[in-house]
Amino acid sequence: MITLIVFLIILLSGIPIFSALLFASFAFIYEFDLTFLYENTLADQLYGALNKNGLLAIPLFMLVGELMNRGGLTEKLILAAEVLVGRIKGGLAYVNLLTNAMASSILGSATAQISIMSSTMIPEMVQRGYKKDFSAAVTMAGGLLGPLFPPSMIMIIYGVIAYQPISSLFLAGILPGIFIVFLFALMIFIIGCFVELPRGDKISFKEAIVRLGGAIIPGLIPISVVLLILLGVTTPTEAGAIASCTAFVIGFFVYKNIKIKEIGSILLNVATSTATITILIATATLLGWALGFEGIPDMIVEALVGLTDSSFWFLMLAYLVVMLLGMFLESISVMIVLLPILIPAIESYGIDPIHFGVMVTVATVVGVVTPPVGAGLFITMQNTHLRMGQVFYAFIPFLMILFVGMVIIALWPELSLWIPEMTQAWSK
Repeated sequence: MITLIVFLIILLSGIPIFSALLFASFAFIYEFDLTFLYENTLADQLYGALNKNGLLAIPLFMLVGELMNRGGLTEKLILAAEVLVGRIKGGLAYVNLLTNAMASSILGSATAQISIMSSTMIPEMVQRGYKKDFSAAVTMAGGLLGPLFPPSMIMIIYGVIAYQPISSLFLAGILPGIFIVFLFALMIFIIGCFVELPRGDKISFKEAIVRLGGAIIPGLIPISVVLLILLGVTTPTEAGAIASCTAFVIGFFVYKNIKIKEIGSILLNVATSTATITILIATATLLGWALGFEGIPDMIVEALVGLTDSSFWFLMLAYLVVMLLGMFLESISVMIVLLPILIPAIESYGIDPIHFGVMVTVATVVGVVTPPVGAGLFITMQNTHLRMGQVFYAFIPFLMILFVGMVIIALWPELSLWIPEMTQAWSK
């Protein structure tokens, strides 16, 4: 109880989230008389949380996104998406979703994607007559697609912890990701039936060809990243480095939008964003470790297993626990804390671990955009200067339809497993 009170007081006072996580960890250690941990392992936990080679992919893929933004590559993708869906009512909202789906193959992180797309798409939508809170909600919804499409940082971590092939996890997220894009698009259509949404400008056939052609080169970056990883040519980190170099060459030499004097600010933005994410990972991991030391996650999962014999209802309860913890902990920390306990449980229920990986990935990103510590929610608030209540209220319809999609994914494992199984059949 003391831990929760300390956490909420610090959070509501406006102090940075990592401080709330850090002091909540201290409060938990004090409350349960674990002060001997200060001397022995506290510093090791903070350092060990970041001493992982896979985390190097995060700044590299953030650099890709930054270079694509500065180099005009993201704009090319937006213009191409506008050709496909921009003319219909609410067209720019659909463009937002479609661009997020294409860009997610580059970023692979919901937080990073929301950060970049909110600074790109929200001002454009507001300028064209969309309400700012609706624009923020659509951007947050699209940002959730990042971890579903490869390369996904969360799926990489799941594969490491659960001893599952990362290439199969990457493939498993594709169809559920497309399905959720459809659901979000359906929600935009439903909202458009009750609220007046602007239409895009008419685009001539010649202009459409030019825009679609201009998106070919930027589109090769996410395609090459996926192929390099799936073919085993590179690791995700190496693919991020290659994609960064490619984005720089295209933006600097082909489109000539990146100037030498901008490189310092680009690297500074990436370093600042990386520091923000990594300090959240470190402090969230510390809190997760403290909770795990006292056996709190074990108690939660054991209680869940004792509640039902049905695999479906166990999956629903697992959804609930992952989402609840995701409201307080960083997504990676949720994985680290819960997976070692949940994996044996899903084996006893006969649940496919690849399918479960997709489910856990979807569930963890819910916490990114929900109070009290949703990083994506705070990023959107900062970029729009809106209050939390305004942003979250506008996002509720997308959250509700996401819940529907999560239930369908749980009921229909083939949605996750069809592409990996088909790929394995072809390789034999």
